[in-house]
Amino acid sequence: MSAAAEPFEPFVHPALFYGDEREYLAGTVPFVRAGLEAGDPVAVAVPGENLDLIRDGLGTDADAVRLLDMREAGRNPGRIIPGVLRAFADAQPPGRRVRIIGEPIWADRTETEYPACVQHEALINAAFQGRTVSILCPYDTRRLAPHVIADAYATHPTVVHAAGGPLRNSGSYAPEDVVARYNAPLPPAPEVPQVSFFPYDAESLSQARHMATDVAGRLGVDGTRLQDVALATAELTTNSVVHGGGEGVLRVWAEGEFVVCEVRDKGRIADPLAGRRPAPREQRGGRGMLLVNLIADLVRVYTGDEGTTVRCYVRR
Repeated sequence: MSAAAEPFEPFVHPALFYGDEREYLAGTVPFVRAGLEAGDPVAVAVPGENLDLIRDGLGTDADAVRLLDMREAGRNPGRIIPGVLRAFADAQPPGRRVRIIGEPIWADRTETEYPACVQHEALINAAFQGRTVSILCPYDTRRLAPHVIADAYATHPTVVHAAGGPLRNSGSYAPEDVVARYNAPLPPAPEVPQVSFFPYDAESLSQARHMATDVAGRLGVDGTRLQDVALATAELTTNSVVHGGGEGVLRVWAEGEFVVCEVRDKGRIADPLAGRRPAPREQRGGRGMLLVNLIADLVRVYTGDEGTTVRCYVRR
């Protein structure tokens, strides 16, 4: 049985393993066409080069599909569930099956990005539990490291090989274990000038925000991205004051093409989906981490008994 003809349980989340362009099209295009023939809304969010393959493979059928370049829409893995998957699924009529191809992991994802990617894949299962959704996640077996393929088995309840064979249960499915395993302490911040180190509390939130934007501006961030730094810093430090013991420490530094804003406090995030689920329209507050995920190029989080560290990466 192919991924295109998977049994219609309420929630279906297979990993699709492919080895070349032919296999990629064999695994993805029938999945899309089966959805279109059933009258299901279909979205495809994959890296641009693969998006072109699917668009060409679908021909005129591509006009009926929501097409997104995952390198842009999902460059921060933390925004994929709220800003791509749930954004599409929640906009459809209640009870209608939704089909999505989502490819969040590709060969040139960095080691810094990967933990957020694999946690995203694991958390899809909780974010869509009980929903009538099929989400197919392609994995390039030629170019991805063996541990990435092993993690795919752990984050997907079912798997299928595009070269042939049935859709089958994953023998190592354990998404909660994956989330916990990649919730590891972040590497220490590099040595930076004292100006980028700022302890804050409820009385000094505005000073923390101004410090972050001043440093980020000197490091090459400008325009709307500097406004994003101000917003992300305001949301993260306010969360610290409200939920993290009333105080924290802000650090800002340059790391490659990014400026990194780090907030450390003594709180603990109990909900792994915090910041990854859309906020109900009627909800007041509680959107801080969601906003940060939606505007940042990458967000890394570690939370434990000793406290929480959040790093927000903004390209300069």
